[in-house]
Amino acid sequence: MEQANDLAFVQQCVRQGRLLWTYHATMRLRKRGISRQMVVESVDTYEVIESYAQSKASRYLPSCLVRAEYHGEPFHALFALDRESNYVRVITVYYPDPQIWEEGFRRRKET
Repeated sequence: MEQANDLAFVQQCVRQGRLLWTYHATMRLRKRGISRQMVVESVDTYEVIESYAQSKASRYLPSCLVRAEYHGEPFHALFALDRESNYVRVITVYYPDPQIWEEGFRRRKET
């Protein structure tokens, strides 16, 4: 149920333009050939594949890893969820490595 709530929150924020792009994400987008437009326009394909609860040791908000597709090309985006302020932060975006991810890029391979 938590992943469904996370997904709905992320999609709502992205659709309404309530997202912040971290410096890290902006630099990685350029390096990896992924555009902000791709992240935003693929919102209907989002699937939460991993959720990370807030940790006392972490300075980050709760976050979730999302699998998305843009014109059939899968990619992952990590969003931090700021429910209190009602927005999400894009932490990083990347093309998943088939050496790390199972086919379909929804689950990490067992090591």
